[in-house]
Amino acid sequence: MKKLVVIALLVAGFTTFAQENGRKQNNKNFKPEQRVEMQVKKMTENLNLDEKQQKEITAFLNVQKEERAAFADKRKALKEGAEKPSKEQREAMKKTIEKKKIMTKEKMKSILNENQYKKWESLMEENQNNRKEKMQQRNNKNNQK
Repeated sequence: MKKLVVIALLVAGFTTFAQENGRKQNNKNFKPEQRVEMQVKKMTENLNLDEKQQKEITAFLNVQKEERAAFADKRKALKEGAEKPSKEQREAMKKTIEKKKIMTKEKMKSILNENQYKKWESLMEENQNNRKEKMQQRNNKNNQK
């Protein structure tokens, strides 16, 4: 009887672990274009976007995707260098990120109506809080090891 309980627990544990890994890998398998398409689709559902807004947001997200890729390449090159980025370089990167956030908010404000924009801001805040929680959970797990 004990063996059956142990086996059942092991099977349940492996199944849960396999499902968690599967979800993480699914997001990585999408191409950037597919991610943009999924993001616009999700925004359309949440914000009730019309076709004009969908096209504008798709174009904006594609530009953002290219800028993000260039920024990531630049950051990767700095990391691969023999020395770490200087304090000035890190501050410049932070300022660039903050400028991009402001520009994104301004662009979304110009595309969305007032109610949509308020809802979009609340969704972005919620996403940010979720990311922070996940990061804290990861850090807690790493600190326990």
